[in-house]
Amino acid sequence: MATLLAVNIGMPRDVAWKGRTTHTGVWKRPAQGPRMVRRLNIDGDGQGDLAGHGGPHRAVLVYQLDSYRHWRRFLGRDDLTHGHFGENFTVDGLSDDEVCIGDRYRIGDAVFEVTQPRVTCYRVGLRLDEPRMAALLVAHGRPGFYLRVLTEGQVEAGDEIVRIATGPEAMTVAEIDALLYKPGHPRPQLERALRIPALSPGWQVSLRALLDDYEKKGRATGNTGLTAAASSAPPAWPGFRPLEVTAVDSESSDIFSLSLAAPDASPLPAALPGQFVTVRMRPAHDAAPLVRSYSLSGAPGAGRYRISVKEEPHGAGSGYLRRHAAVGDVLDVAAPRGTFTLRDGRNPVVLLSAGVGATPVLAMLHALAETGDPRPVWWLHAARDGATHPFALEARTLLDRLPAGRAHIFYSRPRDSDLPGRDHPHPGRLSAARLRDLHLPVDADAYVCGPVTFMDDMTRALADCGLDPARVHTETFGSVAAITPGVVPTGVRAPHPPARPPAEATGPSVSFARSNLTVAWDPAYPTLLELAEACDVPVRWSCRTGVCHTCETALLAGHVDYSPDPLDPPVDGNALICCSRPAEDLTLDL
Repeated sequence: MATLLAVNIGMPRDVAWKGRTTHTGVWKRPAQGPRMVRRLNIDGDGQGDLAGHGGPHRAVLVYQLDSYRHWRRFLGRDDLTHGHFGENFTVDGLSDDEVCIGDRYRIGDAVFEVTQPRVTCYRVGLRLDEPRMAALLVAHGRPGFYLRVLTEGQVEAGDEIVRIATGPEAMTVAEIDALLYKPGHPRPQLERALRIPALSPGWQVSLRALLDDYEKKGRATGNTGLTAAASSAPPAWPGFRPLEVTAVDSESSDIFSLSLAAPDASPLPAALPGQFVTVRMRPAHDAAPLVRSYSLSGAPGAGRYRISVKEEPHGAGSGYLRRHAAVGDVLDVAAPRGTFTLRDGRNPVVLLSAGVGATPVLAMLHALAETGDPRPVWWLHAARDGATHPFALEARTLLDRLPAGRAHIFYSRPRDSDLPGRDHPHPGRLSAARLRDLHLPVDADAYVCGPVTFMDDMTRALADCGLDPARVHTETFGSVAAITPGVVPTGVRAPHPPARPPAEATGPSVSFARSNLTVAWDPAYPTLLELAEACDVPVRWSCRTGVCHTCETALLAGHVDYSPDPLDPPVDGNALICCSRPAEDLTLDL
């Protein structure tokens, strides 16, 4: 008979960590006497990061005495006491290779259901002062698991744990954990797991993404269950290759396009509509290169590429291209990348943009027009006036080729020469109210690109119009929003070279393409993630040990060395920056 050895509780606290402050509830201590267990947690307990922990499907965390014995031996520790792994229930019995998702247990007056393994998180390593811990839990098959509270009630150390129902499919916690985090992801196992109603919604989404990868590609590549970055096909070529400028065209008062082709006139690999390329420029022989990413705006299968660039008043990259790029020049260009791409399907399509944000959705419009796509297509664009409205004639021509294409153009400050009804049917800003007046189809797939505030406003407005938020896709030109779970926010700083004097950093160059920053690698930093953090480059991470793939980043050029090796390698052309260092000059899509 399994037994409840301890009921551990603790409220979130702020903890100093790596020069920052993290808000965490991982510190638990055994409670004395009975405790009431409610739908979301135990009386006296709390979770610090509700995005990654807590909620009805993660109300109570369980860890086993046998695993404590294992880690005492493996880590050589004699200080591990109940609650040390952040668990609420320390139990004797209920091993991860015996307990199944969907099993139900009565403990004291309460009834529980097993919903998922523990999520990989750096904070258990923080609690144990063992940074590898998130990876070790998965590698050793000892994650622990979460319970959902079916019947609230009191529990107390010493209570017997009685299984009252067995989960369908009989898939153990250890099996489900390995299915997501370890290589392989066998399709029959994914199908079995998705037949378990008790499996938490988050894990269902992850395993469904892995199964969808089979259905799209015939096999699982990378780990789409953990990151959308793995859904991209491998790049068409490694690193940068020379492409020749074949045309320079003005699209508006502040946007110009460069057409690019292979120097030997061979056709370039087709890009997916909506993707971007990264361009490397060398203003001077001894200067650090300028690395910038630009969306492809031309027809995806044309055998050549077209990038469209907004000339910023103080933009080093756009200024260099405007002043120096000419027909016959050669630029270093990385292969097309990006997951902001047009989906197949039968749903209506909304292409919504502002300013230079028209570039990736224009490539989508080209793709739709090329096939005469019968779906209703809505082209919505916001500009200041006719002078700043790019691709006006081109978009109208493409829309005329569609059976159900329609356009709505909004000028916030039209000129006297901008005629209503001809150039801009809608004077004034594109607002949420104007969007509602259009009566967009609620089953549409929407693609939104423009300034960050514009995308945020339009994303909310589309949801208010009844569109499914999961079908609203956005593209950010600059740095992506950081994911730093539990870290207390501080003032945002622009990316910059690290504080360490440059003379001490003599390793390969590391270019952060989205942050417009190139620095020399300093081996004093354990990983590329920590170098990026020292430069205030926005980053995404959770486990920091190569398990969760939150940090998976497109590797535009170069190679990395891993230490430790990730449990499940990233898709070709990507890197896990939390456990890697540069093996040569690198360009990262950060």
